[in-house]
Amino acid sequence: MILQFNEAKATQAAAFLLKLRGGRMHYLKLIKLLYLADRAALIRWGIPITTDRYVSMNHGPVLSNVFNLVVDEKPKPVWSQFISPPVGDYEIELKRPPETTLLSRAEENLLREIFDEFGSRNRWDLIENVMHKLPEWRYPDGSSFPIKIREILEAQGEDEVEIRAVLRELHAIDNSERALSDVG
Repeated sequence: MILQFNEAKATQAAAFLLKLRGGRMHYLKLIKLLYLADRAALIRWGIPITTDRYVSMNHGPVLSNVFNLVVDEKPKPVWSQFISPPVGDYEIELKRPPETTLLSRAEENLLREIFDEFGSRNRWDLIENVMHKLPEWRYPDGSSFPIKIREILEAQGEDEVEIRAVLRELHAIDNSERALSDVG
């Protein structure tokens, strides 16, 4: 099951973190903070913030679509309005103040919490001492492996009943969003 990726909401979450950091951050660090926020939201509420897909890459878990938004040189409808391509030492910058209309107050608070806990770490410390220690991450040796939502929940010790309930709910949300997009 793959939820529909919401570029606008992912952009708002990324821009929110960039604003907390003063408007500029290495893209690897940003992607790691977003993964940690998505993971925490999934564990707490049963639904991630960005609805992205997760993969294991050499430097730890990654949000696949967000990674592509950062490194792909093609124009992005929403991302490019708020966030620059990587410059200099692969840092990205806010182009203008972020909107937060798609983020709930709880999601904003969670993003702040993740930033407060991990935002002062440099990207390599974050990768080596946090991301590589997450139980759902596997070293892909230059490739990538998908990380399933089930794997994240199992790694947190969720029982099968809870995992199935979360997956059913996410499936229902996905079906609703697809049906609504077909109507529009």
